[in-house]
Amino acid sequence: MMEASYKKKNILWWGRFDPGYSRNRILRQILVECGFTLHDFRPHSSFTGSLEAQFSNLEGADAVWVGCFRHRDFHSARKFADKKNIPLIFDPLISSWDKVVFERKKFPASSWRARRILHWEKSLYSSADIVIADTEAHSDFFQSSLSSPKNHTFVIPVGAEESFFTPQKKDTSGSPPEILFFGSFISLQAPQVIVEAARMVPQVRWTLLGDGPMREQCEKKSSDLANIYFEDWLPYEELPERIGRADVVLGVFGDSPKASRVIPNKVYQALACARPVITRSSEAYPKEMCAEFSGAIAFVPPADPMALARAAANLMAEPEKLPNKRVQARLCYQRFFSKNTIRSALLTALGSINF
Repeated sequence: MMEASYKKKNILWWGRFDPGYSRNRILRQILVECGFTLHDFRPHSSFTGSLEAQFSNLEGADAVWVGCFRHRDFHSARKFADKKNIPLIFDPLISSWDKVVFERKKFPASSWRARRILHWEKSLYSSADIVIADTEAHSDFFQSSLSSPKNHTFVIPVGAEESFFTPQKKDTSGSPPEILFFGSFISLQAPQVIVEAARMVPQVRWTLLGDGPMREQCEKKSSDLANIYFEDWLPYEELPERIGRADVVLGVFGDSPKASRVIPNKVYQALACARPVITRSSEAYPKEMCAEFSGAIAFVPPADPMALARAAANLMAEPEKLPNKRVQARLCYQRFFSKNTIRSALLTALGSINF
């Protein structure tokens, strides 16, 4: 379907989603630019959404969109979509079953609770008209484990908000080389691996920015090190400038199955800011990207501090090559994760359904 034909089409964004979350903001902006009109329906409760919808003025919707992390809103949205005979688009970003069972290890996979969550989640993925995955690895997982139909599952990368994350100049006036991590200090990111690696490369400043459950552990683990610094979260709009003060940005280093399927926001944002990245090896990244832009991202085995230390030391040992790596990082972003790439993938997905 040509983009012009989307004018006068209405998408109802359903549920208790966060419109400020970067994934939602990027896709919503692109949808509006493509001619869609967006309406938001935010029920008081996820479980009473279909009932509340009966008393709301929701006429004229051409499709329903259930956004990131809003699995609980799905069934009420599906009821509404079926009643109106319109398609439902599901952009989950994660699997609840995967998160609870394998990341948080709340229940054994063989337990009745885990099986119940899996059965419930399969009912979501199998009944959506479009399921959106952020990586090919997630797409494969949605299909193989969660019953997402192959011909209804599409990959749309997350990307970065390009109005904020633009190429940053590097101040080379004698400041010490810096490796930057920013995140929520969770096990998927494995910040303790970063601390252990920093111990082996004392000539470099390592900065860990953010907060979360593992920060205190990391601070204690590094209390005897002079080359590790911790910084608190800063306003989102200031993050690009902070990325620009670093030479290299770190991704994630956890060894969980989920960590192998994601490309974290920080990687998109660093590449968009023209900063090379070190992160764990993963099937989530396009194979062509790994071949064409090896200077933009250095991959290391998961949960391996020595490998991370070696990669960091190698990068910092050749500072004259960093300017070219910054160029490669931005080119890599533009080639695989830019707004134009996201727009094309989104229109391909939407073209698969009848509006």
